[in-house]
Amino acid sequence: MLEIIIGVIVVISLISFIVVIYNNRFELANIKIEKAEQDIGLYLKNKLELLQRTRPIVKKALRTKEFMEDLDNISLELTNLEMHITLKKIYNELFKALDEHEKLYKSEALVKILDELNDNEEDIIGAIKFYNDTVVDFNKLVVTFPSNLIAVFKRYKKLDFYNNEKREIFEILNEK
Repeated sequence: MLEIIIGVIVVISLISFIVVIYNNRFELANIKIEKAEQDIGLYLKNKLELLQRTRPIVKKALRTKEFMEDLDNISLELTNLEMHITLKKIYNELFKALDEHEKLYKSEALVKILDELNDNEEDIIGAIKFYNDTVVDFNKLVVTFPSNLIAVFKRYKKLDFYNNEKREIFEILNEK
């Protein structure tokens, strides 16, 4: 009888230990994801500001009234993903104009802002990579045993990625 009680206590302790470990993994992933989201948000706001600073310089140099008009329609209520997509389109529009009008590179103010934009773009790419890598880990926890039991209990769902590359990799891993 004593062996049964000890066995039950050992099994319960082992299960509790496993639950705590996987719960902590989820919590750590959530913390990393929140931090990455905050960083991405800050970098995107900085990118928005930098693009807004380039606009009058380019408009003046090109003597045009309309340029990067989508900047007027950006709401700070957008999600980071929506903001990223919108700013990427505007960023590409800026560089298309720069390619077509090389005289724009003569403006020292614009070149300085472009350097800041390039640094900011590298920061965004790094933050998105960190976010996507963490989402891969989180999504693995959501779909694999025994952590999927905790995911069901805590109602965790798979998260989306910032680009399709990680989604495709995860889908391949998920099929195996």
